[in-house]
Amino acid sequence: MNPEDILENLDPEQRQAAQALIGPTCILAGAGTGKTRTVTHRIAYGIAKGEFSANRVLALTYTNRAAGELRARARQLGIGAVSVKTFHAAALAQLEFFWPQFAGVPAPSVIESKARLISQAAEGLQLRLDTGSVRDIAAEIEWRKYSMLSLDEYSAIVASRPKVAGLSPAKNLALQTAYEDIKIRAQRVDWEDVLVLTLGLLRSEPRALAHVHQQYRFFTVDEYQDISPLQHALLDAWLGNRSDLCVVGDPNQTIYSFTGATSEYLRNFSNRFPDANVITLTRNYRSTQQIVNFANRLTAGNDSVEPLESQGEIGLAPRMRQFETIQDECSAVAFDIRSRIDQGEKPSEIAILYRVNGQSEAIENALSQASIDYQVRGGERFFKRVEIQNAIRGVRAELVSPSGKSVYQSVTDVIRTLGWQSQQPIEQGAAREKWESLNSLLAIVEELPAGATLADFAKELDERQRSQHEPVKAAVTLSTIHAAKGLEWGSVYLVGLTEGYLPISYAQTPSQIAEERRLLYVGLTRAKRWLSLSWAKRDSSGFAGRDREASRFLAALQPRH
Repeated sequence: MNPEDILENLDPEQRQAAQALIGPTCILAGAGTGKTRTVTHRIAYGIAKGEFSANRVLALTYTNRAAGELRARARQLGIGAVSVKTFHAAALAQLEFFWPQFAGVPAPSVIESKARLISQAAEGLQLRLDTGSVRDIAAEIEWRKYSMLSLDEYSAIVASRPKVAGLSPAKNLALQTAYEDIKIRAQRVDWEDVLVLTLGLLRSEPRALAHVHQQYRFFTVDEYQDISPLQHALLDAWLGNRSDLCVVGDPNQTIYSFTGATSEYLRNFSNRFPDANVITLTRNYRSTQQIVNFANRLTAGNDSVEPLESQGEIGLAPRMRQFETIQDECSAVAFDIRSRIDQGEKPSEIAILYRVNGQSEAIENALSQASIDYQVRGGERFFKRVEIQNAIRGVRAELVSPSGKSVYQSVTDVIRTLGWQSQQPIEQGAAREKWESLNSLLAIVEELPAGATLADFAKELDERQRSQHEPVKAAVTLSTIHAAKGLEWGSVYLVGLTEGYLPISYAQTPSQIAEERRLLYVGLTRAKRWLSLSWAKRDSSGFAGRDREASRFLAALQPRH
């Protein structure tokens, strides 16, 4: 392919970023400005020009979903040989490769969840923790490790940390110590340990580090504003004294400080690399002009943030509504969504976003009463479903005894044996969910390039399973704003926008309030065509306490006359 053909459909700023191949490059990409498109085209252009070797490129992300999307885009551009991994996956691969060589034994296995070991540690200390408290302790452990603090170093600052799960600093420290002891005795590691151990191994074993430097030369880091000190230290080890690094990020979408992430590395990139190419993308291709202008009000006055420029149609003005009770709010949202679906809008193009998981129950009840299918992000994983696992086994069996049929026909035959039929079931519930899951496999077949074989389909399923790149379900999405980052929908409803929720009650310092403001900005910029914001004065009609107040951020969104 002619290298210049790769740049043909990029806008001027995207093209400038794609052509910046030599040395450190920083792409400041606002919401909806096509950052994934830009970085994949940059890599493809670099390979076509002979500047990059495909097998020496490592593109890094933070989530399996983002890695899956980036990997799919890379394949479409014919650069499937490029490695696209999360930080954790890249580190784990190196740990499993080097550990047997230098330690003489297989690498320790990774625990799937901290919850069981934390509960076990709590029992040993005679502490009673509910599910939410266990989750909070797990988050604090992750913050400590991402911040590169040993238990001794953490003990020196634990008293200044926000109280976790209602525990005193001493009990918090004792619980974390017990957790580490149980984990070590079981010869297991958690995902943060994978990064710590890989970093330690590379720092102490020059041969291992030389191997990695030989393997990877060109690095791209997505969502660089979310990198933690631990991840950055590992990236520095991988990079060595070279500077072939491209980072992509948006300071205005920094919403993970509570996990140890910091946008300082993005903001200070030019200080570290004075000769860096810095390109800013502000052309928003996702949202209407009305939505983009609305979101820009939230960042007005922040000199470090470039306002977005919508490339779309004018569209409808976002709607802001107040209700007496949460039930009134959720019922109104459900009624509105029911009308949209009845008028032909796809349920998969609609999302309801909120600040904390606990806000979803009232919404779920209202949607159920309106007979609206929904899925909660973070619910049962697609590839964990029994019918999908059975279907994958069926596909693999077909590979052993090929029939000569088309991919579509082969997959259709497999899922028919599992109860799928061409007509969608009328009833709601488990039968409908099973049908939709199996039907999603046909949607994956349709995404394959022309001429794809059943073996290609099986490989695609393996890739998606590894990266948790799941098909879109034909249902309304319910999600926290944090979990919605990087996603988009035609219609977005932001609910429960009150003081105590957004900003959350424990956000007290100016930096914490600023992060809550950025969180709302992320929520606003998920919407393509329609945006609704709402809040309720009371939790229920029988609530006797004081009324809730609208989020302070809503005042900034009011039109200025």
